[in-house]
Amino acid sequence: MTNKLKNPNRRNVEARQAGIKKCLMSRRSFLLTSGTATATIMVSMNHAGAETQMPATVASYPRKKIATLSSLKVDEPIEFEYPDGGDYASAMLVKMGTEGGGGIGPGKDVVAFNYFCTHQGGDLTGTYKGETKSLGACPLHLSTYDLTRHGILISGQAYQSLPQVLLELDGDDIYAVGIFGLIFGRYDNLQG
Repeated sequence: MTNKLKNPNRRNVEARQAGIKKCLMSRRSFLLTSGTATATIMVSMNHAGAETQMPATVASYPRKKIATLSSLKVDEPIEFEYPDGGDYASAMLVKMGTEGGGGIGPGKDVVAFNYFCTHQGGDLTGTYKGETKSLGACPLHLSTYDLTRHGILISGQAYQSLPQVLLELDGDDIYAVGIFGLIFGRYDNLQG
Protein backbone atom coordinates (compact mmCIF):
# COMPACT_ATOMS: atom_id res chain seq x y z
CA MET A 1 0.00 0.00 0.00
CA THR A 2 2.79 2.47 0.86
CA ASN A 3 4.47 1.64 -2.44
CA LYS A 4 1.31 2.68 -4.32
CA LEU A 5 1.28 6.08 -2.62
CA LYS A 6 4.90 6.84 -3.37
CA ASN A 7 4.65 6.11 -7.09
CA PRO A 8 2.38 8.69 -8.78
CA ASN A 9 2.53 6.92 -12.18
CA ARG A 10 1.22 3.71 -10.65
CA ARG A 11 -1.69 5.67 -9.07
CA ASN A 12 -2.59 7.12 -12.48
CA VAL A 13 -2.56 3.65 -14.12
CA GLU A 14 -4.74 2.21 -11.36
CA ALA A 15 -7.13 5.17 -11.62
CA ARG A 16 -7.48 4.73 -15.42
CA GLN A 17 -8.14 1.02 -14.98
CA ALA A 18 -10.87 1.82 -12.47
CA GLY A 19 -12.42 4.27 -14.97
CA ILE A 20 -11.55 7.37 -12.94
CA LYS A 21 -10.09 10.35 -14.81
CA LYS A 22 -7.13 11.67 -12.90
CA CYS A 23 -5.14 14.84 -13.42
CA LEU A 24 -1.83 13.98 -15.05
CA MET A 25 0.00 16.93 -13.51
CA SER A 26 0.55 17.34 -9.79
CA ARG A 27 0.08 20.68 -8.08
CA ARG A 28 3.82 20.98 -7.59
CA SER A 29 4.53 20.30 -11.28
CA PHE A 30 1.92 22.87 -12.30
CA LEU A 31 3.41 25.56 -10.05
CA LEU A 32 6.96 24.87 -11.23
CA THR A 33 5.91 24.87 -14.90
CA SER A 34 3.79 28.01 -14.64
CA GLY A 35 6.51 29.82 -12.67
CA THR A 36 9.11 28.97 -15.29
CA ALA A 37 6.79 30.06 -18.10
CA THR A 38 6.01 33.37 -16.37
CA ALA A 39 9.70 34.10 -15.78
CA THR A 40 10.50 33.33 -19.42
CA ILE A 41 7.78 35.65 -20.68
CA MET A 42 8.81 38.46 -18.32
CA VAL A 43 12.46 38.24 -19.38
CA SER A 44 11.53 38.24 -23.07
CA MET A 45 9.16 41.20 -22.58
CA ASN A 46 11.87 43.11 -20.76
CA HIS A 47 14.34 42.59 -23.60
CA ALA A 48 11.75 43.35 -26.29
CA GLY A 49 10.81 46.66 -24.66
CA ALA A 50 14.41 47.79 -24.20
CA GLU A 51 14.53 49.44 -27.65
CA THR A 52 11.11 51.10 -27.32
CA GLN A 53 11.30 52.70 -23.90
CA MET A 54 9.46 55.98 -23.62
CA PRO A 55 10.49 58.87 -21.37
CA ALA A 56 8.33 59.54 -18.34
CA THR A 57 5.93 62.46 -18.51
CA VAL A 58 6.53 64.82 -15.63
CA ALA A 59 3.88 67.39 -14.77
CA SER A 60 5.31 70.86 -14.36
CA TYR A 61 3.10 72.65 -11.84
CA PRO A 62 3.06 76.41 -11.49
CA ARG A 63 4.54 77.95 -8.34
CA LYS A 64 1.79 80.18 -6.97
CA LYS A 65 1.90 82.41 -3.89
CA ILE A 66 -1.28 81.82 -1.90
CA ALA A 67 -0.76 83.46 1.52
CA THR A 68 1.70 84.57 4.16
CA LEU A 69 2.39 82.48 7.25
CA SER A 70 1.99 85.49 9.56
CA SER A 71 -1.56 86.19 8.27
CA LEU A 72 -2.93 82.71 9.10
CA LYS A 73 -5.19 82.12 12.09
CA VAL A 74 -5.75 78.64 13.55
CA ASP A 75 -8.74 76.82 12.02
CA GLU A 76 -9.64 79.66 9.62
CA PRO A 77 -9.30 78.32 6.05
CA ILE A 78 -8.22 80.52 3.14
CA GLU A 79 -9.67 79.63 -0.28
CA PHE A 80 -7.65 79.75 -3.52
CA GLU A 81 -7.53 78.12 -6.96
CA TYR A 82 -4.77 75.70 -7.90
CA PRO A 83 -3.19 74.52 -10.18
CA ASP A 84 -5.24 76.55 -12.69
CA GLY A 85 -8.61 78.23 -13.04
CA GLY A 86 -10.27 75.15 -14.54
CA ASP A 87 -13.00 72.87 -13.24
CA TYR A 88 -12.55 71.52 -9.71
CA ALA A 89 -9.52 73.75 -9.01
CA SER A 90 -10.87 75.30 -5.77
CA ALA A 91 -8.72 74.56 -2.76
CA MET A 92 -8.22 75.57 0.85
CA LEU A 93 -5.19 76.42 2.99
CA VAL A 94 -5.51 76.06 6.76
CA LYS A 95 -3.32 76.37 9.84
CA MET A 96 -4.66 73.53 12.00
CA GLY A 97 -2.69 74.12 15.21
CA THR A 98 -1.86 70.38 15.08
CA GLU A 99 0.92 68.78 13.06
CA GLY A 100 -0.31 67.36 9.77
CA GLY A 101 1.15 65.11 7.08
CA GLY A 102 2.89 67.33 4.54
CA GLY A 103 2.47 70.35 6.81
CA ILE A 104 4.79 73.34 6.66
CA GLY A 105 5.75 76.06 9.14
CA PRO A 106 7.32 75.82 12.59
CA GLY A 107 4.55 73.50 13.87
CA LYS A 108 4.21 71.65 10.52
CA ASP A 109 0.52 72.46 10.85
CA VAL A 110 -0.19 74.42 7.64
CA VAL A 111 -1.76 72.23 4.94
CA ALA A 112 -3.78 72.69 1.76
CA PHE A 113 -6.28 70.45 -0.02
CA ASN A 114 -8.51 70.43 -3.08
CA TYR A 115 -12.16 71.13 -2.22
CA PHE A 116 -13.82 68.32 -4.21
CA CYS A 117 -14.70 64.85 -2.98
CA THR A 118 -12.88 62.09 -4.84
CA HIS A 119 -16.01 59.93 -5.04
CA GLN A 120 -18.35 61.99 -7.24
CA GLY A 121 -16.96 65.52 -7.02
CA GLY A 122 -19.17 66.85 -4.24
CA ASP A 123 -18.17 70.38 -3.22
CA LEU A 124 -16.63 70.39 0.27
CA THR A 125 -16.38 74.20 0.53
CA GLY A 126 -17.27 75.35 4.03
CA THR A 127 -17.13 71.87 5.61
CA TYR A 128 -13.81 72.21 7.50
CA LYS A 129 -14.18 71.22 11.16
CA GLY A 130 -11.46 72.61 13.43
CA GLU A 131 -12.29 70.33 16.36
CA THR A 132 -11.59 67.17 14.31
CA LYS A 133 -9.21 68.68 11.69
CA SER A 134 -11.38 67.14 8.99
CA LEU A 135 -13.08 68.16 5.76
CA GLY A 136 -16.59 66.95 5.03
CA ALA A 137 -19.06 65.40 5.16
CA CYS A 138 -19.60 65.49 1.41
CA PRO A 139 -23.17 66.59 0.57
CA LEU A 140 -23.57 63.67 -1.85
CA HIS A 141 -22.55 60.57 0.13
CA LEU A 142 -21.06 61.83 3.41
CA SER A 143 -17.35 61.16 2.71
CA THR A 144 -15.15 62.81 5.34
CA TYR A 145 -11.36 63.29 5.20
CA ASP A 146 -8.66 63.55 7.90
CA LEU A 147 -6.42 66.55 7.10
CA THR A 148 -3.78 65.56 9.68
CA ARG A 149 -3.07 62.36 7.70
CA HIS A 150 -2.70 63.58 4.09
CA GLY A 151 -6.45 63.80 3.54
CA ILE A 152 -7.11 60.09 4.08
CA LEU A 153 -10.75 58.99 4.06
CA ILE A 154 -12.35 58.71 7.52
CA SER A 155 -15.78 57.55 6.39
CA GLY A 156 -18.09 57.54 3.39
CA GLN A 157 -18.15 56.23 -0.17
CA ALA A 158 -14.87 57.65 -1.50
CA TYR A 159 -11.97 55.27 -2.08
CA GLN A 160 -9.15 57.78 -2.58
CA SER A 161 -7.60 60.38 -0.31
CA LEU A 162 -8.36 64.03 -0.95
CA PRO A 163 -5.79 65.62 -3.31
CA GLN A 164 -3.26 67.50 -1.17
CA VAL A 165 -1.75 70.72 -2.50
CA LEU A 166 2.00 70.58 -1.91
CA LEU A 167 3.31 73.68 -0.17
CA GLU A 168 6.61 75.49 0.07
CA LEU A 169 7.58 78.14 2.61
CA ASP A 170 9.90 80.94 1.43
CA GLY A 171 10.46 83.32 4.33
CA ASP A 172 6.90 84.30 5.32
CA ASP A 173 5.42 83.51 1.90
CA ILE A 174 3.49 80.27 1.26
CA TYR A 175 3.55 78.85 -2.26
CA ALA A 176 1.55 76.05 -3.85
CA VAL A 177 3.99 73.96 -5.91
CA GLY A 178 2.19 70.73 -6.85
CA ILE A 179 -0.58 68.28 -6.09
CA PHE A 180 -0.40 64.86 -4.46
CA GLY A 181 -3.35 62.89 -5.85
CA LEU A 182 -5.70 63.31 -8.79
CA ILE A 183 -8.31 66.07 -8.85
CA PHE A 184 -11.85 64.75 -9.40
CA GLY A 185 -13.10 64.89 -13.00
CA ARG A 186 -9.67 65.11 -14.57
CA TYR A 187 -7.37 62.54 -16.14
CA ASP A 188 -4.53 65.01 -15.56
CA ASN A 189 -4.38 67.72 -12.89
CA LEU A 190 -3.30 70.37 -15.37
CA GLN A 191 -5.74 71.77 -17.92
CA GLY A 192 -4.08 71.83 -21.31
